[in-house]
Amino acid sequence: MSPSPGRFAALQHRDYRLVWGGNFVSVIGTQMQFVAINWHVYKLLEGTALSINLLGRQVSLNAEALGLGGVGLARIIPIFFFALVGGAMADVVNRRKLLILTNSAAAGFAAVLAVLSFQQRDTVWVVYLLTAAGAATSAFSSPAFQSIVPNLVPASDLTNAISLNSIVRQVATIVGPVMAGLLLAKTNVGWVYALNALSFVAIVAALALIHYRAGPAAIGTGLGLSAILEGWRFVRGARIIWGSMLLDFFATLFSSARTMLPLVADQILGMGAGGYGLLTTADAIGSLIAGLLVSLRRDIYRQGTVLLGSVALYGVFTVLFGLSGTFAASYLFFALIGASDTVSTIIRQTLRQTLTPDRLRGRMTGINQIFFMGGPQLGELEAGMVAAAFGVPFAIISGGIATVALTGYIAWRYPRLRRYNSATMAEESAAVAAAGT
Repeated sequence: MSPSPGRFAALQHRDYRLVWGGNFVSVIGTQMQFVAINWHVYKLLEGTALSINLLGRQVSLNAEALGLGGVGLARIIPIFFFALVGGAMADVVNRRKLLILTNSAAAGFAAVLAVLSFQQRDTVWVVYLLTAAGAATSAFSSPAFQSIVPNLVPASDLTNAISLNSIVRQVATIVGPVMAGLLLAKTNVGWVYALNALSFVAIVAALALIHYRAGPAAIGTGLGLSAILEGWRFVRGARIIWGSMLLDFFATLFSSARTMLPLVADQILGMGAGGYGLLTTADAIGSLIAGLLVSLRRDIYRQGTVLLGSVALYGVFTVLFGLSGTFAASYLFFALIGASDTVSTIIRQTLRQTLTPDRLRGRMTGINQIFFMGGPQLGELEAGMVAAAFGVPFAIISGGIATVALTGYIAWRYPRLRRYNSATMAEESAAVAAAGT
């Protein structure tokens, strides 16, 4: 494949275009279910009180907040168990076939959750269990998906492809929550899960139609502890990649405003399910605008500085969101949270995919998944516990402050990440290649 000039150049490649479109439909369903699960758990626990004995005193905790934190725990436990194996598999087996299998399994789990919801057998523990099962499939599908994208477009179009993937995610995060909010207000939550199950048909069909052939570097390298350790040694040796992963983890660990959205919408803003669905679109709109602006550029200058600055702003806007008490202000600051997060995500993903050799890309992505998904999901648990003890605004504000402080630490601790840009890419590629030998 030769480099493609012009904007949205990645869409000129047939296989990428098919996968992009199928993923678009699938992610809409995933976002619908993401919103529905949080609301589902909140409603199952609504009005429930939890009291514990602390140093001889009875302390009442917010059961709904703890329940939402439990959703994050259900999502992250399978990631910790399976992400490294999933990353190694993405370097060993055919990535297309692995994606077809894992997406089909995810559709099955969503269908089971739909049936149980219709039958009113939907306890909190059932929701947790099937959420964990779906997360287990993503531990295998996420490394394979991120690793297959560089196989579908030339290197010159990779930033554009990652930007377009970000646009898919953000548009889906607008459409999905709105659709979920409307359905949650009018129908059984099972319909949301059923639509998510159907949405996986699009990505499975797209994967079946592409002409993807795995290169020799991606197939047959062996699957075992030695392969996993090789990926770990590579990531730890490539300090710029390791630093970007730590930045990702700590930012999302503490700035978990999205986790508290059901409580913000219902208890602080008094807007119910419809307002919850609408508020969840705010960060997606901000992310969409940021993603479109980035996709119109072939490159981002001073990537390291922009990366660190956008993460710091992510923390600042989280603080302002926690301080806001009106819907308009909350919507604005949540949109700015989304915009800053998208800019940093595009830079981080492009940096890692560009600097990592194809034979190690799946394992790198599997390790990154622990950070990328571990941060937000552990953040849900952390935010739920803090909110249960000290209130929702305190949980959000303190998380934003911690994010800003930790961003400053990463900038000081990893100066090569701070200085990273197009001019230093060749130097960093050589350093990263040395880490992989």
